[in-house]
Amino acid sequence: MKKFLVGVTALATALVLTACSGDAGGSAPGGGAVAQGAPTTTSAPSSTPATSSSQTPTPTPSSSSSTPKPTSSKPKPTPKPTPKPAPKPAANAADVPCKAALASPGVSACVDLSALKTWLLQDGKVIYGPVKQLPGKKGYATPTGVFHVSAKVKNYHSKQFDAPMPNSVFFLPGIAFHTGSLSVYSHGCIHLSAAASQKYFTTLQKGDVVQVVA
Repeated sequence: MKKFLVGVTALATALVLTACSGDAGGSAPGGGAVAQGAPTTTSAPSSTPATSSSQTPTPTPSSSSSTPKPTSSKPKPTPKPTPKPAPKPAANAADVPCKAALASPGVSACVDLSALKTWLLQDGKVIYGPVKQLPGKKGYATPTGVFHVSAKVKNYHSKQFDAPMPNSVFFLPGIAFHTGSLSVYSHGCIHLSAAASQKYFTTLQKGDVVQVVA
């Protein structure tokens, strides 16, 4: 009996040793159990080297940096050149109704009572005017005809009418070109603006022709 038990024990020990003698990497050739603690699979080493965390990645250019942003402001309009005023046409001597003044050599003056205009001429050509004038009112009408400058007084004062008459150029006794109202008729004189009376005073000289037409 003891020999039988010893033989059984020896057989069991041989079986255990056979089961544990398989390949360390996995199953035994006969399909035995996998050795405890051994890895089931072994990964092949990668051919691609791992990227180091210390390496700086190459920056990818941003599309916003290469493409300029559209400008929101509108382009300023080109300023249009300011048109120059057309030059005034030269005064035409044909519009002057004073034949004697036109025919007179040197400086002369023409007064048109109905048109309320007056001109200065030189050798038959207009050198100033027409400018507005106001003649004598009813009862004090400015006489018509051909006259000559008789006197000039810069700051004349009428004693008869107690009125100032700056830039007076007399061509009849008591009748003259001078600065006066262009809305109130005179007592026979020719009212001019201050600028026009100054021009007449400096241009006309004693003896120059003054013609007054109706």
